[in-house]
Amino acid sequence: MPGSRRLAWLFDHGTARYGIRYGARRGDLIARLNVDPELLADPYPAMAELRARGPVVPGPLVWASCRYESINRVLRDDTFGVGGGHAELPEPVQRLLHLVADPLRFGPLDPPSLLAVDAPDHTRYRKLVSRVFTPRSVAALEPRIREVAESLLDGLEARGRTSFDLIEEYAAQLPLAVIADVLGVPDEMQQSLLQWGNGAARLLDPGLSWRDYRQATDDVGHMHTWFDQHVARLRRTPGDDLLSRLAMLDGDDRLTDIELAATGLLVLGAGFETTVNLIGNAVVLLDQHPDQLAAVQADPSLWTNAVEECLRVESPVQLTMRQAYADTTVSGTPVPKGQPVLLMLAGANRDPDVFTDPDRFDVRRENAAEHLAFSAGVHFCLGPSLARLEARVALETLYTRLPTLRVDGTPQRRPNRVLRGFDRLPVGPGAN
Repeated sequence: MPGSRRLAWLFDHGTARYGIRYGARRGDLIARLNVDPELLADPYPAMAELRARGPVVPGPLVWASCRYESINRVLRDDTFGVGGGHAELPEPVQRLLHLVADPLRFGPLDPPSLLAVDAPDHTRYRKLVSRVFTPRSVAALEPRIREVAESLLDGLEARGRTSFDLIEEYAAQLPLAVIADVLGVPDEMQQSLLQWGNGAARLLDPGLSWRDYRQATDDVGHMHTWFDQHVARLRRTPGDDLLSRLAMLDGDDRLTDIELAATGLLVLGAGFETTVNLIGNAVVLLDQHPDQLAAVQADPSLWTNAVEECLRVESPVQLTMRQAYADTTVSGTPVPKGQPVLLMLAGANRDPDVFTDPDRFDVRRENAAEHLAFSAGVHFCLGPSLARLEARVALETLYTRLPTLRVDGTPQRRPNRVLRGFDRLPVGPGAN
């Protein structure tokens, strides 16, 4: 339908974009966190200010929380949900949006994505894929993860690349190769899916411009077109991978084509997005704190806790949204039914009530693993064990092979607000 995509943009991003920019001009701190370039570079002082204002801070568009106790409670409370499907809009508008929706362009925050549905649908979809991410299944992947890490560094060495972009050459390629194995993605499609997935991730942010929205939904469309063709091939000749098993489900477990695409593509994207950001953030943190890098190099048993501290200090997923499904109270603050609440996971992870000297990066911090970087409750991250293992192996292998590695140039942050990581991270050999 002509104009349908612009109409979808208007409801999903256009009105929010106007409200966010208007609020930022009037000094609203919640809005500024979404548009201010200075706060993209360093959002943590603003989060500390919001935390000091109270457990839940009202704003003109959404409310927000940066307190650990409040966020942890909301994430685990079924009075709140993800509010997917434009449930807050009048029913006639919901019907109109459903009518103009493009089945090849629904994004990560559109039902039936796991990020956009509550129980019982969420429970059903999650159960079908969670067996791949059990601790035992993930542990079995460690030899493959080490093989990929070593192979990537071997390739750089063979090409004489002592200086390189860590994101492009290593941090993105490792988790992509691993999740592609899990899902049965052909080698020749991996780089295209990486490019499309990075573009589609922009849809996680509120208030995109029409230009950015159009590009992101184009990338989503490319992913869906490939996925539908790939699933058709798997149904003819299934393999021993997760997508083959999902495609061949029957009876009550059978997924519709839209459910299958939403679930499979979310697992694919989530399978590398968190880890690539985690690895990049970790390398920069270790470069900024050479004493902490020296500590893990002297005692490799610290790598496990170092990864947890990196997740705490620079959370790859900075925030998530919940909507109150009934009048309720959070830490003494009344929250009315229908109210969206922005949960700043990164703010919770620097709450001084939980983490002593919270802005300090300490690979020996005893309670580092209490962070909320992977969220909590029913929407707890699907693959935290895999992300932790990939990051530990990637970092340990990197610094074993290249012990003097240092950041060599100016890293370029991703423009995303929900995801925190780097588009470009130049590294090279430092002084011995």
